[in-house]
Amino acid sequence: MPSDMKCNIAQHHIPIKRITRQEKIKTNDMKKTLTTIAAAFMAFAGCITARADEGMWLPSLISQRITDMQEKGFRLSAEDIYSINQASLKDAVVLFGRGCTGELVSPEGLLLTNHHCGYSQIQQHSSVEHDYLRDGFWAMTREEELPNKGLTVSFLERMDDVTSIILKGYEPTMTEDQRVELVKNNSQALIEEVTKEGNGLRATVEALYYGNQYFLFLYREYSDVRLVGAPPSSIGKFGGETDNWMWPRHTGDFSMFRIYADKDNNPAPYSKDNVPYKPKKYFKVSTKGVKEGDFTFIYGFPGSTREYIHSEGVRYIEEISDPHKVHIRTLRLDIMNKYMGQSQAVRIQYSSKKAGVANAWKKWQGEMKGIRKMKTVATKQAYETAFKKWAKGTEYEGLVEKIDAIYRELEPYSYAADYYTETVRTVEIANAAMSVARIFSAETFDARRLEETLSAFYKDYHLPIDKECFIAVMNEYEKNMPAESKPEYYKAQMEKYGSIAAWAEDLFSNSIYADRAKAQTLTEADKEAVLADPAFIFFNEFLKWYSTEVLPHTRRLNQDLQLAYRDYMRGQMDFAEATDGKAGREAFYPDANLTLRVAYGKIQGYNPADGVYYEPSSTLTGIIEKDNPEIFDYNIPQNLRDIYAEKDFGRWADGNGEVPVCFIATNHTTGGNSGSPIIDADGNLIGINFDRVWEGTMSDIVFDPEICRNISLDVRYLLFVIDKVADADHLIEEMTLVD
Repeated sequence: MPSDMKCNIAQHHIPIKRITRQEKIKTNDMKKTLTTIAAAFMAFAGCITARADEGMWLPSLISQRITDMQEKGFRLSAEDIYSINQASLKDAVVLFGRGCTGELVSPEGLLLTNHHCGYSQIQQHSSVEHDYLRDGFWAMTREEELPNKGLTVSFLERMDDVTSIILKGYEPTMTEDQRVELVKNNSQALIEEVTKEGNGLRATVEALYYGNQYFLFLYREYSDVRLVGAPPSSIGKFGGETDNWMWPRHTGDFSMFRIYADKDNNPAPYSKDNVPYKPKKYFKVSTKGVKEGDFTFIYGFPGSTREYIHSEGVRYIEEISDPHKVHIRTLRLDIMNKYMGQSQAVRIQYSSKKAGVANAWKKWQGEMKGIRKMKTVATKQAYETAFKKWAKGTEYEGLVEKIDAIYRELEPYSYAADYYTETVRTVEIANAAMSVARIFSAETFDARRLEETLSAFYKDYHLPIDKECFIAVMNEYEKNMPAESKPEYYKAQMEKYGSIAAWAEDLFSNSIYADRAKAQTLTEADKEAVLADPAFIFFNEFLKWYSTEVLPHTRRLNQDLQLAYRDYMRGQMDFAEATDGKAGREAFYPDANLTLRVAYGKIQGYNPADGVYYEPSSTLTGIIEKDNPEIFDYNIPQNLRDIYAEKDFGRWADGNGEVPVCFIATNHTTGGNSGSPIIDADGNLIGINFDRVWEGTMSDIVFDPEICRNISLDVRYLLFVIDKVADADHLIEEMTLVD
């Protein structure tokens, strides 16, 4: 969201038609479903029972769950999981970049994460001459390890409940804007205080339970992180988008990095004089294998969940948002696939971009299916009916109805924002034009920054893809946005050109950025041409429309929602306590927000459909069965075929003579848990989380313990690939293996 752009906010209503809503459950239908308040309470009790098998728990409060964990097989203590007084498992886990997790596996700073988490770094180091995406990369010496500009890893030093500090000075008579300002100022003061020593410290204050509680998270960040190893994409992304989110899975989704520090083990910018980081704690690697029923837990940084939202929020996702976004992204992916199949260079350029588009595209499909299968909207409506009956005469009376009304008003703006994001903001040439315009509009012109911006853009740009995608997505905008909701600029362009195709032809023919050589001759004297460029005008005019006609209303209504949800979250807890005592209240874990969490469960298969049961493990045999040299995503390296033919598995075969590849478990995960360590009952590493099953991707909204499964790489396959495929067993020698 372009919140850094200055604009005049017009406080008038955008004339967007209300999206037709499917008829809600009628009152008499609800009465048939819930004939008594007791029936409604039973429905609610069922939700609480399900919550007992899910959860993303704060490590600092894990003592509240440790008894349950130990009853299910865990053999360590709460202090082993999280401690600020001694080294604990938290010290072996990092936030990798700004959206994945990684784990330390050696005393020399060796780090594991997913292949897809390190994908952009692997791609940046790749070229047609050195195609590390296709061929893999293995540093055989420390000198061969590759630095990665901009990549950081962050260790959590500690987390503290700071609610009283953040709300100091709050008065009930304050407006929400005043409260927001108070929270912002108190948070900033606290962050400055705890990070004043510098030395890589950074901190965030995060709201939990919709602002009913605040936690400080203090990190130490390292910026010298070097690529050590990555398998070929035919292993690391085996199955590509076809297998993404699916089970059984056979993807060797891992990459290896090393953290470097100065001679005192402190964070330092990249330098040849830096040395491998010495961790407080690293994971021992278990080679004994897993079986169904084994206890597992996951330690990582889940990104975002919305487990407690109102039925109207779920309905919009299921019926409107996800279907439209999936359709638009399908068009883009088809275009990318066409051009990537024609050229190795284009395939390298767009591999990371395509993965970014496809990941959410497929996830949303499973999410829709899961929400419908679980009848989530109807279940939440039943719960809300029970809540309303209970809330009469309390401070929560009328709250459910208030949230419903806010969603009704918000929906057309959310729809407009979805279309803006999935169409206008995806045009690559327009994004480049805006980036350059910002350089020219700065107080001081930065020629070096201009050169770097253009070089980065053209390295991974193919104009035919961008132009064809422009036509496809803007045609969807034309068809699906109400006429009175479209910007005047858009209407004028359509009147001028008559069609999206004609508009695209003119824009891509006349933009400076359609000609790399011309763009790279820009100088400070060309500001007028930069600001008159049609690609910039396209971006900027839509931005002004969005900033004045949509964003103010979404901000206002989302703030209203935030305030209502703060009360609703507290009300749900009080309702649970009234229904189920203290146990009901303790079933509420905070929604994920990219802060360190623990989830636990067990290795377990599932039934995706009637008469079908999926075993919890996959093997190398499944890779060979899928192997197809004619399909890029299934064309495995020849030496892997040879190893399988000769059954040269070494010590990595299981008791059945098979090489295990992946497994599934009941751990509650989401985006951000990519790369998270999967740990056994003794705290040893048994796998690396990388996905969820397609049928369970609704778990960000509603968790079904019968079908929600996280997918992990079995660490034995990782060791097998390093040893047998890469011949890089010096990396294994760094690790501590345990049976």
